Amino acid sequence: VPWIHRPFVISSGKSNSGNTGSRPAKGKTSATTKALPVTEIPAMRIVIVGTGAMACLFAARLASVAHVTLTGTWSEAIASIRKRGILVEHENETRTFAAAAAYIGTSLPAADLILVLVKSWQTASIAGYLEGYLAPEGIILSLQNGLGNIELLGPKACPGVTATGATLVGPGYVRTGGTGPTYMVAPEQVAELFRRAGFECHRCEPHEAESLIWGKLTISCGINALTAILRVPNGELLNRPNAADLMARAALECYEVARARGVELPFSDPVERVREVALRTAANRSSMLQDLLRGAPTECDAINGAVVGEGKRFGIPTPVNEILWQLIQSAVHQKRSGLQQ
Repeated sequence: VPWIHRPFVISSGKSNSGNTGSRPAKGKTSATTKALPVTEIPAMRIVIVGTGAMACLFAARLASVAHVTLTGTWSEAIASIRKRGILVEHENETRTFAAAAAYIGTSLPAADLILVLVKSWQTASIAGYLEGYLAPEGIILSLQNGLGNIELLGPKACPGVTATGATLVGPGYVRTGGTGPTYMVAPEQVAELFRRAGFECHRCEPHEAESLIWGKLTISCGINALTAILRVPNGELLNRPNAADLMARAALECYEVARARGVELPFSDPVERVREVALRTAANRSSMLQDLLRGAPTECDAINGAVVGEGKRFGIPTPVNEILWQLIQSAVHQKRSGLQQ
């Protein structure tokens, strides 16, 4: 993974002699032409909303190519980032990346890009702050999980999806997880910035983003809640026949709801795909499992719960997703009531 990049530069378009910097006239050699001066493009200002695992990972990488400020409400993370930067553990090496951090609502310079990486259950509470952070021509990009985020973030919000993962080790301290592509409905210069920061990044059209979001949702429905309920890493689902069956059925339900909505997913066999992802990420602990273990709210409402809601709207039964959703809600309630270690 390329962690450090040189500043992106362009020619000024003028030579030292004051002409336009075009090619020498025919018949003349260019050997005496002096090198053109270079001018650095002003670094983009990025505000990342969130201070969790994904926010810290994206901030660490983007900080080498842009001015990055994280903003959120987690005081321990903000204090840690301010004190010693973001710690990123990658392949048994831990490195520190400098980044600014501020409480949400703090006055900040106008941002060219606001990258939203809070949990889906936090979207409504942060949406009202974004307009005050955004430059007139700026955009908002959501790489969040689940459904319903874009609608809450407003008309300048662009959808995206990422297969890159991270695990939260502590405040401002993350471990890299699975590496995969990021897709976004955003200007090419934004996608290029992400590429320069080391991400595999692609621009896509809105209908393509919807397909990819529902594709990721299908996998999440199959894996996340089950691993959280069973307290196991992703690959263990494949070792338990009953769990593997539930995983497949939950993914298939989401696939059928997407079809009823007229969304064509990026794969034709949801059962094969969810098994493939569980195998490829066998050692990973899903974000929902991580949330449940630390007593935090989960994103189940925007994942399994959202599929249940859309299923009812389109007349598609989703019994497995509904049971998984209810079990996660029960587990969260039990954790909060102090009845579970």
